Amino acid sequence: MEWRSATSQPRNFATCHLQPCPSFYNIVPMSKQLTHLDESGRAKMVDVGHKADTERVAVARGSVTMQPETLRLIIEGNLKKGDVLTTAQLAGVMAAKRTSDLIPLCHPLLLTHIDVNCTPNVAESRVDIEATVRLRGKTGVEMEALTAVSVAGLTIYDMAKAVDRGMRISDVRVVHKSGGQSGTFTTKE
Repeated sequence: MEWRSATSQPRNFATCHLQPCPSFYNIVPMSKQLTHLDESGRAKMVDVGHKADTERVAVARGSVTMQPETLRLIIEGNLKKGDVLTTAQLAGVMAAKRTSDLIPLCHPLLLTHIDVNCTPNVAESRVDIEATVRLRGKTGVEMEALTAVSVAGLTIYDMAKAVDRGMRISDVRVVHKSGGQSGTFTTKE
């Protein structure tokens, strides 16, 4: 099957992955579905200036699975790098505040609340992470909550990797968001 982008010669869709395809998004005008793409498929920052300020909240979760002995060392505070759970919590808070520095098209936001919890789950041999982020503004805070969870998980990995390089950061997802034109979203967990 061949397709033609707005700026290129015909390409074979089946072998596109073997060659540079910067105009891949031109196959279908996606700007109607993906707000960060313009009509030609190029990345753009969304203009939120016309939106009303509303209370916006996002909750994200994830986990770091590890060997039972690693979790025991974390709980007892016996790792050489120090208090893993408190450090991960602080890293998550700091990361939420810096999301627009990390994700190119995120707006810098004046967050009014960030809460990161890192809870040992002995039965599953993991640390469960939850971040809640809130503001009153024109755009949502899902990316900030996801960034907080991700960086908290990375921090746990960094601080415990000397004893367990097989740790796995997983299931990072938004479980709740409210506010704005799209309303409320909550996963069924």
